[in-house]
Amino acid sequence: MKPSLVLKMGQQLTMTPQLQQAIRLLQLSTLDLQQEIQEALESNPMLERQEDGEDFDNSDPMADGVESPAPAAQQQEEPYQDANYQETTQTVDNLEEGEWNERIPNELPVDTAWEDVYQTSASSLPSNDDDEWDFTTRTSAGESLQSHLLWQLNLAPMSDKDRLIAVTLIDCINNQGYLEETLEEVVEAFDPELDIELDEVEAVLHRIQQFEPAGIAARDLRECLLLQLRQLSAKTPWLSEAQRLANDYLDLLGSRDYSQLMRRMKLKEDELRQVIELIQSLNPRPGSQIESSEPEYVVPDVIVRKHNERWLVELNQEAMPRLRVNAQYAGFVKRTDSSADNTFMRNQLQEARWFIKSLQSRNETLMKVATQIVEHQRGFLDYGDEAMKPLVLHDIAEAVGMHESTISRVTTQKFMHTPRGIYELKYFFSSHVSTAEGGECSSTAIRAILKKLVAAENAKKPLSDSKIAGLLEAQGIQVARRTVAKYRESLGIAPSSERKRLM
Repeated sequence: MKPSLVLKMGQQLTMTPQLQQAIRLLQLSTLDLQQEIQEALESNPMLERQEDGEDFDNSDPMADGVESPAPAAQQQEEPYQDANYQETTQTVDNLEEGEWNERIPNELPVDTAWEDVYQTSASSLPSNDDDEWDFTTRTSAGESLQSHLLWQLNLAPMSDKDRLIAVTLIDCINNQGYLEETLEEVVEAFDPELDIELDEVEAVLHRIQQFEPAGIAARDLRECLLLQLRQLSAKTPWLSEAQRLANDYLDLLGSRDYSQLMRRMKLKEDELRQVIELIQSLNPRPGSQIESSEPEYVVPDVIVRKHNERWLVELNQEAMPRLRVNAQYAGFVKRTDSSADNTFMRNQLQEARWFIKSLQSRNETLMKVATQIVEHQRGFLDYGDEAMKPLVLHDIAEAVGMHESTISRVTTQKFMHTPRGIYELKYFFSSHVSTAEGGECSSTAIRAILKKLVAAENAKKPLSDSKIAGLLEAQGIQVARRTVAKYRESLGIAPSSERKRLM
């Protein structure tokens, strides 16, 4: 084959750094967005925060090509919209509907990546007007189980040899609070020159088992329950019977063979029920009481409330800081000046304009999606989970005239505050199941009905998956038994054999 030159025509979509930034802002959570805005304020002198009580001035000083800032201020309308399709115009800078990802400034800065101007890592330092900033809350990490046990170990009088054994044992305790290694394995881990024997390790283990939380460093569930029972008051009712049950008949309790338990322990049904209630009050995973992960905070992006029998949707203004271009700094930009300082200021001004437009487009898109969700799930807001309707991303994408990927970005890590609680926007999307009448029922509604049936069941004869499927079919909902089992497991509900109670 001879080498040759071939001319081909094709189409290619290239996203500018500014468009990439707009899409990235769209999928950020509220907390991440606040950090991004703070970083932009610190990096770009042309941006400033709009203070409360001030008229929002978002005019573009360079829009008409003059050196001085434009005198007219453009009021931003209140981000408020009725779910009954009484649309409120929220477009700023005359952005047309559906063009949030197509508009670019008339004059672009030099072709540089957005990350060259704004660093990706947001600063966690407080702003000048942040009086409630708490250094300890934002910088401290949660306490681990090992550090909690080592703190207690430092308060206990021990010899150096015993302390070495104790530290080794604490390292062998997992997050649930159980000792993962056998005592023989612990002894083998030490240097033979230390001459550590098995009875010494066991003695130190007994001392660690007296630490908090109760039941720590147990080698199995039986020992964990017995350790907790031993720390109860001797006057606790049914304490001796509970210790006997945990020590000798724990397997029968696990299989819920209550008749065998009553016969072997020589207890009546009511007496055995009280003994089991004492056992159930214990914690089978004592290590889980020490939480080492940092708390996660949720700030709602959208607030839904009912006014005059209508559901209204509005953005959370406290979580959405308003920005504007600093008119004084923008006035220093000269159109004909090509010096390095003027070029830098012009680029900063263009970046500030696009950042503000990206934020406004994000808010508009979020409002459109949230309004359509509320319009579709009005029954859920009025009556609860059982009235949830089937909803997929394609339905909202068609209603607002956007792509499904855009809807997916908008609904990720975005939360809606409703009178029924705070929910992620993705919570309102669910698949559907056909009904006998030819309609559809959402999987969320089926889960709510299933949970209600299990809560009202007879504890002595819990409902099986087949029985629940039959009850749902009687209500016109056609669900297979394996589907019921899948929904039950997603709700964290145990099988019927494990839900049986002695009441």
